[in-house]
Amino acid sequence: MDSNISLTNGMITLRPYRDEDADALFEAARESIPEMTPWMPWCHPEYSVQESREWITSCFDNWEKGNSYNFAITNTETGKYLGGCGINDFHRDHDVANLGYWVRTSETKKGVATMATLLLADFGINELKLKRIEIVIDVDNVASQRVAEKSGATREGILRNRLAQHGKPTDAVMFSLIPPMSFPQRRESTGIEEIKPENQRDSSLPDFIKDSE
Repeated sequence: MDSNISLTNGMITLRPYRDEDADALFEAARESIPEMTPWMPWCHPEYSVQESREWITSCFDNWEKGNSYNFAITNTETGKYLGGCGINDFHRDHDVANLGYWVRTSETKKGVATMATLLLADFGINELKLKRIEIVIDVDNVASQRVAEKSGATREGILRNRLAQHGKPTDAVMFSLIPPMSFPQRRESTGIEEIKPENQRDSSLPDFIKDSE
């Protein structure tokens, strides 16, 4: 898979990580620790820029091997780092993989996670030829579940003890996306993608971090 690919809807752009993203990733994670730690244990109070560097290095290797495809989410106009998303945990015999996302605290409630999920799911189905994309979310992470729903994913049920959070098993909600995708969009041979505003689903619900209602 071409590591120069980018996916955009004109408002956000998904692109593979670069070495120079380490500081931005670190800053985004540090500002989001209170909101993210319950759901993403890697984002802990002692999180360091060295951990950012090591993780980005692992992204290069996993991309090359086809083990996972992690993208930085950026503001298309300014280039600001907004968060991350990726496709991983492939089950090649069945063309199934997992999709995940997170958005820095200062950029939540703007539809970023929903837009990123739409772009990434299209990449998974049309480029990676997946027949099923799963989004597995902690039962208590209501806002992340809403992102999955706004992205058009189907809620399939509760999986008991599916996740491990901070060393303890926890139940998870299983969502899935399958082809054909239910949102119209245009694809180009350049690798740039567009969701036209008039066709885009409403993405005004909170992004990933926590339920603010």
